[in-house]
Amino acid sequence: MDEGLSKTDIMFNENLYAPIEQLHFDLFKEKQIELYIKREDLIHPFIAGNKWRKLNYILQDAIAKKKRHLVTFGGAFSNHLLAVACAGAKYHFTTTGFVRGEEVNNHMLALCRWFGMHLIFVEREAYRDKMKLFEENLSDNNDAYFIDEGGAGELGAKGCGEILKNIQNEYSHVFCSVGTGCTIEGLIAYANKNKMPTSIEGVVVLKGGDFLQKQLEDRNFNQANWRLHQGFHEGGYAKTNPELLAFIQNFAAQTGILIDQVYEGKMMKAIFTLALENYFKKGSKILAIHCGGTLGMLGIVK
Repeated sequence: MDEGLSKTDIMFNENLYAPIEQLHFDLFKEKQIELYIKREDLIHPFIAGNKWRKLNYILQDAIAKKKRHLVTFGGAFSNHLLAVACAGAKYHFTTTGFVRGEEVNNHMLALCRWFGMHLIFVEREAYRDKMKLFEENLSDNNDAYFIDEGGAGELGAKGCGEILKNIQNEYSHVFCSVGTGCTIEGLIAYANKNKMPTSIEGVVVLKGGDFLQKQLEDRNFNQANWRLHQGFHEGGYAKTNPELLAFIQNFAAQTGILIDQVYEGKMMKAIFTLALENYFKKGSKILAIHCGGTLGMLGIVK
């Protein structure tokens, strides 16, 4: 890294473009509710949405600790790996990514390599202990900086909370997709701190997500203004089906907005289903956070 690069030159100092757009569907007009989407996906082509938000404070911390080598973890189609690879190139870090499972080649990993990331493929059992992998492979590298899978942790959550920055208290519900729980944890903490009356609602995209409920309950947030929806995972993490893909295609055709099949497609489909089930009161204003991930669609779009 350039020795002259100060922490104030890192991501948080850049102007972010993440506009809010209203979505017009007959369903919401019929139910007398309004749906909006916050386009966090437009922040950056490769460091999009909550990935940018999570890495913001993480990179500041790495610089403060004089670390120049970012080391992180993810699956073969990980948006997080790609975001770290690109951020490393953009802000002059060396990057290493541990990839879960057997060695494969796909467009996501190819882009990681193009941005200069060194990839290490590890067996799934060994992948479970990420700190052990870090220590075994980089214990003698004083420049190495550990970033948990998905950017999970206190710094990542802090950055995600700022998705709500400058948003007025006009939304009755704010929705996000939930994987590791980092994004919704940050949103809840921010809403609590700023006494926002909105309900923070997460759509869990993986099967068996009860641990996420406990994870959030253990934070002892001082307001009961959040909820997890567990029934919209479509069979499990990264699982899909023709119905979900048809929904995503129809959504794209009517809005010009692409949402992915792993996270945002499931979140948006859940919002439509909840509206059909009269979950929302008349007059509700719903804000859906689009956290990016659309590059993952390239593997299935035909």
